[in-house]
Amino acid sequence: MSSRTVIRGGLVITASDEIHADVLIEDGRIAALAVPGTQNWTADRTIDATGKYVIPGGVDAHTHMELPFGGTFASDTFETGTRAAAWGGTTTIVDFAVQSVGHTLREGLDAWHAKAGGNCAIDYGFHMIVSDVNQDTLKEMDLLVEEGVTSFKQFMAYPGVFYSDDGQILRAMQRSAENGGLIMMHAENGIAIDVLVEQALARGETDPRYHGEVRKALLEAEATHRAIKLAQVAGAPLYVVHVSAMEAVAELARARDEGLNVFGETCPQYLFLSTDNLAEPDFEGSKYVCSTPLRPKEHQAKLWQGLRTNDLQVVSTDHCPFCFVGQKELGRGDFSKIPNGLPGVENRMDLLHQGVVDGHISRRRWIEIACATPARMFGMYPKKGTIAPGADADIVIYDPHAEQIISAETHHMNVDYSAYEGRRLTGRVETVLSRGELVITEREYTGRAGHGTYTPRSTCQYLN
Repeated sequence: MSSRTVIRGGLVITASDEIHADVLIEDGRIAALAVPGTQNWTADRTIDATGKYVIPGGVDAHTHMELPFGGTFASDTFETGTRAAAWGGTTTIVDFAVQSVGHTLREGLDAWHAKAGGNCAIDYGFHMIVSDVNQDTLKEMDLLVEEGVTSFKQFMAYPGVFYSDDGQILRAMQRSAENGGLIMMHAENGIAIDVLVEQALARGETDPRYHGEVRKALLEAEATHRAIKLAQVAGAPLYVVHVSAMEAVAELARARDEGLNVFGETCPQYLFLSTDNLAEPDFEGSKYVCSTPLRPKEHQAKLWQGLRTNDLQVVSTDHCPFCFVGQKELGRGDFSKIPNGLPGVENRMDLLHQGVVDGHISRRRWIEIACATPARMFGMYPKKGTIAPGADADIVIYDPHAEQIISAETHHMNVDYSAYEGRRLTGRVETVLSRGELVITEREYTGRAGHGTYTPRSTCQYLN
């Protein structure tokens, strides 16, 4: 059955343009844009966006729903996590399927399809975590690229869990150079960090703040540098995830100045939080334990600068929530046992809009780093990430003047605290459409589990 929706009177903002336009949606896709009031379109539904922004739905290219980690599981399911994402103006996530050591990529991918299928409120895709590089795994990478899983994450951290050594990383990069895949790298020197963890605990340094002190910025920079050189040897592109340290940004900037296909992502927590949070008393600091860790405040300005200069291209959340009660508390008396991860999938679009309000980035750059570039980076553009004829009608009506206070009392993520508790923001999501269907209607959830569909992806659209 055909359906038509018209969004009238809003300021349409994409990565390239800001125009006052009416938007016509037909059968889940954007059909046309027109000068306001010039088209007498008939529609089943009309949305008045006067005084509001009309923006593409956010693309969060780094989430971990239901991730097993540190003897527990991330507290958001695909159902609760995608619902919370929609509340925050995100209409597509790319989550990480996990290959366990001794198992195939296919087994990991099938397990994640089973978790997500029929449960998501918004559209989703998958990256593949590669934990066990061998000849069979390398062959499987080719098959996954063909079927739309075109990015593979490796870890220079977490020995004994996800860790790959330089030889395994090089082999995977060589394979991706051939099959068009993109290697995503968690760049921290995990071998050295483990030594520092052991030494800190032996000194009786057990509080959450020591998590940040042992995972040194220099060890993030060293691993970033090493990953870049391995990618250069392999002739492969590289995407470095959750960049937190100014020294790592400098490594990316240098590589990009040399013309290498190297890309960087940061996250809102590194733009807004710091080691001050990790040092909060009474074990409250455990709420802020994630890896890469929060850095001292002076790193924030360098990350914003990297976003302005395009040395960093994407802001994702690395959403990986663990409740304070019963999960973060596993690390009382030993910071190394605190599950690593922060909740944030609901807050990203609003926090980045605050970056616009505060003068760090422009409105178009906001849309670029949160919608368009992640869609292009991971092969979903222009289906996702923009407002243009033919694109999926993933659209957010955004009130740039509404004020809100972030709180666990009012958020929709399945976690018992907010990393941004009490923070005042200007700007708020009002209405969200996913493929033309209302998921959030004037601050009411009108979506459903199962509306979201799996989205196969093409290869990175920044490569020749």
